[in-house]
Amino acid sequence: MPETPFIIIAIDGGAASGKSSTARALSERFNLLHADTGSYYRAVTSELLRQGASPGRTETVKDALSGLRLGTRIQGRSAQIEVSGRVPGDEIRSREVNEAVSHFAALPELRASLLAYQRGQAQAARDGGFAGLVMEGRDIGSVIFPDADFRFFLQADPAERERRRVRQGQQDQVAERDRLDSSRKASPLARPENAVAIDTTALTIQEVVDRISALVAPRLAPR
Repeated sequence: MPETPFIIIAIDGGAASGKSSTARALSERFNLLHADTGSYYRAVTSELLRQGASPGRTETVKDALSGLRLGTRIQGRSAQIEVSGRVPGDEIRSREVNEAVSHFAALPELRASLLAYQRGQAQAARDGGFAGLVMEGRDIGSVIFPDADFRFFLQADPAERERRRVRQGQQDQVAERDRLDSSRKASPLARPENAVAIDTTALTIQEVVDRISALVAPRLAPR
């Protein structure tokens, strides 16, 4: 029988650049497991805040991370993070988490603790019988999967991204988060070398997905 290849798609970009909507649509179109690493950092941030950890006091972060148990629960085509046996809810989109997540994410200790977990989603996709993994974040194509089959970098005008967050009913300072994520020493937000850049400012999600699909589809053809 023809063998269908397993692929990994890395999608990076700033807040509200269209990563999540694009990744979800690609997962549906090609039967890929979708991993939203932004939600992973938000979930861990929420737990660290609950435990009283502060990004300015590294010892509190290390203590909280040492007892953290992470797992994966596949819901449909989404790889949901479990923190101590529980999938976090809407609290990961709170103002408190929005304001803290980039500060926690800048800590090398936190990024190192999530590195193996994020890479492990590829095996979760294989075990689940998916055709591949589509992972979105800020350092996927540069750090997590630098050898991904496809690497994309989505960008959009800051004002448009702010409008998108308002339409989503979320409170998020996208420009400030971009500044923090781009200037951190550990795995900064940047366009990975040779990644395909797509400006989504004036594009619909369908148009973005169609552009990416035109590149991905031939690779998934049985051989």
